[in-house]
Amino acid sequence: MAEGFPGKKQSHAVVIGAGWAGWGAAKALCEAGVRVTLMDGMEDPTGSQPLTTPSGKPFEAGTRGFWKDYPNINALTAELGLGSIFTEFTTSAFWSPEGLEATAPVFGDAPLWPSPLGQVAATINNFKRLPVADRLSIAGLLYAMLDLNRNDAVYRSYDSIDALTLFRQLRISDRMIDDFLRPTLLVGLFKPPEELSAAVTMELLYYYALAHQDSFDVRWIRSKSIAEQLILPLSERLQEQHQLEVLGGTLATRLNVSPETQAIRSVGTRSVTSGSTGLIEDVDAVVIAVSAKGMGALMAQSPECGALAPELVRAATLGSIDVVSIRLWLDRTVPVADPANVFSRFSSLRGAGATFFMLDQLQRESEQALWGDQPPQGSVIASDFYNASAIAELSDQEIIDCLMQDLLPIAQPAFRGARVVDQEVRRYPGSVSLFSPGSFSKRPPMETSVASVVCAGDWVRMGEKEHGAKGLCQERAYVCGLEAGNSLLRRGIVRGADLPRTLQHSVIPIRADEPQVVLGRALNKLVMAPLEAFGIQWPWLAI
Repeated sequence: MAEGFPGKKQSHAVVIGAGWAGWGAAKALCEAGVRVTLMDGMEDPTGSQPLTTPSGKPFEAGTRGFWKDYPNINALTAELGLGSIFTEFTTSAFWSPEGLEATAPVFGDAPLWPSPLGQVAATINNFKRLPVADRLSIAGLLYAMLDLNRNDAVYRSYDSIDALTLFRQLRISDRMIDDFLRPTLLVGLFKPPEELSAAVTMELLYYYALAHQDSFDVRWIRSKSIAEQLILPLSERLQEQHQLEVLGGTLATRLNVSPETQAIRSVGTRSVTSGSTGLIEDVDAVVIAVSAKGMGALMAQSPECGALAPELVRAATLGSIDVVSIRLWLDRTVPVADPANVFSRFSSLRGAGATFFMLDQLQRESEQALWGDQPPQGSVIASDFYNASAIAELSDQEIIDCLMQDLLPIAQPAFRGARVVDQEVRRYPGSVSLFSPGSFSKRPPMETSVASVVCAGDWVRMGEKEHGAKGLCQERAYVCGLEAGNSLLRRGIVRGADLPRTLQHSVIPIRADEPQVVLGRALNKLVMAPLEAFGIQWPWLAI
């Protein structure tokens, strides 16, 4: 019997998925005294055995930035005493077949003005080809953003249409759409605007670029990987100081429901390597922190749970996005002006969005680590292709040739003379959530119809606990994990061995909206409320 709660059994929670959402849930629950089992198909989700290539060089799937408004992840790094693990905020560049299209400065270095005036002032000379008239055509979208959250029905109306339809209804120029918005969305939400919810698109653009002048400022891990720098110290603390058990290389295959209590009683498992099956018993709660693809596989084998929580079955029908990640090691150093870069409008992309990062520039102080146990020779490049179904069908060498012959030389002609001395190409089918038009009602809620099952992740609807971090976002996933754990504690579904069940993890909100935005939303609501009573909508919602 656990001490501190005489007569009461310590709860056991299973967290399925060891991304940011899973680790957030594990942290909230462990620190409240709950026994937690965290499982993931990755062989070692703790970061203690980093991913490497066959030649022993480090590899990380996707290069993820840390934006200005990541208060909870920043608080985590401070809590763990990690010190300076990030680079300074960096510039980035957009490239097309014609050359440099635009650069994004470090907005925080410029004089601060109210949004969006500050962004306009800071970038007035940064667009190389896009005329001012086309840039100004985005003004209508700024108003639609003020209207987006007027009420739930309005939000769902925006969600029901695709972003391209909204852009055209707002008379945004084709050139602004094709030269700037389309490539931005292909690397931000990983699909073109015609396949994305207008609501989620506006949330993303507002959160990353328009909420404040410096919202777009981004920094990166300065050495090694996110898993090694952030996840490893967190996992060590939770395993050493709390009752966390981590099952790597393990998939959850089935949620077994008690017919008497209609609560989860056990979780079926399968080893990725051996195929052997197992059962985790005495389960009081489950946190599902997986993508739509993972949800589909789990619910297909959990019919009783699906019958009690049909929203989970609906969530499993949502689409997902293929990703291809590449790392190149070159025989010489190629200097590039901006360490973070985006490619757009190249026919060789086959509809994908693509990025490339100069890791030798971002991680200059730890260049040796990029080469494993081999002596450094030159630049190291990480490149990621999103919406990459067509790219994934190519051979590894064809993908490398696309980068080295078609894409990289546009940014720096010196790439043509460089030789690839090592390479790694990995495909991740269905690994990213798709926010398609009408997807909001199908996205899983944080609290489900089965009280002991909660969901966590950047695609999860958080209800009353909704956070300002939006889109496919590390901060949003982590916060949703914290809130999922808090939900189980707050409702008394789980309790700790030595701490009150009311102890919940703190969640830091992002910065408040600027006064002009708050005023604009209030005025819009004041005008539209009486008009809406007569059935009058803005024309772009009456499609």
